Formats: sequence, structure tokens, C-alpha cells
Amino acid sequence: MKLFHKAILTVALSTSMLMVSPLSASEFSDAYKAYKAAVVAKNSADIEQYALQAYQLGTQKFAADSLDVAMLALNAGDASIKNMPANTYTEENKAKANAQQKQAFALYKVALVNYTKEYGADAVELIDPLMGLADSSSKKDAREYLNDAIDIAEDSENAMLLADTQKAYFEMLSNSRFYTRTVRNYMLDAYKTYQQLLPENSMTRVLAAYTVGSIEYAEKHYDKSETALLYVIEQFEALDFDHPYELAAHAKLVELYEKQGESDKSTQHCIAIGSMQPWSPEQEQTPLYRVAPDYPVSYVKRRKEGSTQISFTVNEMGFVVDPVIIGSKGGSAFSKTSLEALKKWRYAPKFVDGKAVAAKSSVQLDYTIQ
Repeated sequence: MKLFHKAILTVALSTSMLMVSPLSASEFSDAYKAYKAAVVAKNSADIEQYALQAYQLGTQKFAADSLDVAMLALNAGDASIKNMPANTYTEENKAKANAQQKQAFALYKVALVNYTKEYGADAVELIDPLMGLADSSSKKDAREYLNDAIDIAEDSENAMLLADTQKAYFEMLSNSRFYTRTVRNYMLDAYKTYQQLLPENSMTRVLAAYTVGSIEYAEKHYDKSETALLYVIEQFEALDFDHPYELAAHAKLVELYEKQGESDKSTQHCIAIGSMQPWSPEQEQTPLYRVAPDYPVSYVKRRKEGSTQISFTVNEMGFVVDPVIIGSKGGSAFSKTSLEALKKWRYAPKFVDGKAVAAKSSVQLDYTIQ
């Protein structure tokens, strides 16, 4: 999430060497070298271990209010946040995540205090620790730190810094109950800046375009969404490998065109997705666009439940053809409405030896009343 201090963190730590300490000269140096090696190797467990070790040893070697300690604290805070358990459903993982979050918050607080002392309360250097504090806080509390970061970025008159801060603000709150029009506009404003200042093939600009395309799609601004998503695909097509965001942009366009009744336009994107995905004989095709079947009104009144199993073919263009009921429970009306819905679904066609081919598939639709 924090994009601004990474270039600073590997600068030689030399501003506070005057403090006398019983710490041996090699202990801190060894820990910091191990940290940098772990970063190069992208070993998250080692990054966290040695970042924390370097910080702890650094507090003995450097003055407590020094920039050296601030940068070491930022390293360790980042490492703690990034190595938090992704799955917090178990009590053990939840406890570990909470501990790491609290640890990161304390480290970012050290960095903020030291940076404020060194640079002043309105310095751009404060944005990194503020973003870290937001990232290690509840979403409710994060807004205070995010607003401070935005204020500093706006006063800096640095357009790219402001755009990066706006983007980070959006990413932190977009999937929370604190998502507002203001948060949404930050992302759109950041993208406008990227369009002005970054080259067309900049990954930052391209990924921001996908986000903006998704926002516009959700708000049913289909023309704006289409423009952004087509740009994403255009840029990724220049690469010699398939990117997940390219697949996602194609899939979003399939939904967009189908919602507008433009199946002819969605076909090329169905085919593109099929050509990008590896296929195996056992693989089941997943619909890119689906229409939910209507629950028969007479069955709802009678609280009647059931299911249908349907066999069908996905043709070379991703259309469903020749659907056949192979199993049904609950009544014939379930079969009728299932067939009507399935004919509107779209799939990525199967590819064999580089060519799209028709392939058999099947699906079960369950009807339950809640």
C-alpha cells in the first residue's frame, strides 16, 4: 500500500552513529544485511524476522529519535503487516494477526514521531508512516491518518504524490462501510493524473484504469467503463505473457456487453479468455456471464423446491447450444425456466491446439426458498 518510502529504506544508515553502545559492530550490520537479502529473495518470513531484529538492534545503536530508527521502524512495520496471516478464521491465526497489527502500529508510530521531529508536522515524509498507521488500524480509525496524509499531499503541489496518496486512500477504504463518494472520487482523480503524467504502458496507469473501469461498470456508466477496460486489454496485449488483469478486463467486458444485449461484441472477449486459459480434459467450464432463472411464481406460493441438471454444448464462440435436461426434481416448471436462463449464459470456449472448439458441459441449478 505504501509507495513513497521504498527508495529511502536501503540508504546507508549513518546519521546517528555517535551513540555509544555495547552492541558489537557486526550484530546490527549482519541483521540489516540479512534483511536486505531476504527482500531480494522475496522471503516474507525472513523479511519480517530480520526487519524486526534490525530494528531492535538499531534502537541500541542509534539515537531513539533518529531518522535511522525511523526508517528501521518503517521496514519492520511493513514486514509485520505484509506477513500477517491471510486466513484469520482460526483463533490462532486471528491472535497472530492482531499481535502483528498492534506491533506494526507501534512501529509506524515511532517513525511518525521521529519524522515529525526531523521534518515538521506538514512534511511529505510523514505520508509513509501515516499510511502505515492507517493500514494497521481499524477502518474507522484509519480515516484520521488517511485524511492527514491527503492534506499533506495536497499542500505539497506534487501531482504524482497526491495521486499515489489518493489511490492508496481508495484501496484502503473501498471495500469497507466507509466507502463514500469522496473515496470514489480520489481514485478517479488519481487516474486522471496518471493519464497526464505517466506513459500509456505504465503498469500503475494500466491497473488504475482497470479499477476505474470497474467503478464505472458498478455505477452503470458503461461507455466510460468500456473505454477504460479496452485500454487495459490493449496495453496488456503488447506483453509476451497473459496477465490476470487482462483476463479480468475481458470478463468484465463480457458482462458489460451482455447486460446491454450486445452479444456480438462480447464474443471476441469470450474467445480471448478461452485462448488465454490452459485446458485439461477434466476441466469444467465456468460461465463468464449468467442470468438467474426465474423462480416459478406458483411454486413460490406453494414453497416448492427442486433442482435441474442440464447437459449442453459451449460452441466455438462461447454460446450455449443444445441444452438438454438430464435430471429434474420438483416439477416441470423448474426445467422450463432453467433452459430459458441457460441459453443466455456465455462461456469462454475450449481451445485445443490453438483453436476454439465446441465442448460438452453440464450444470445443476438448485431452487430453494429462504
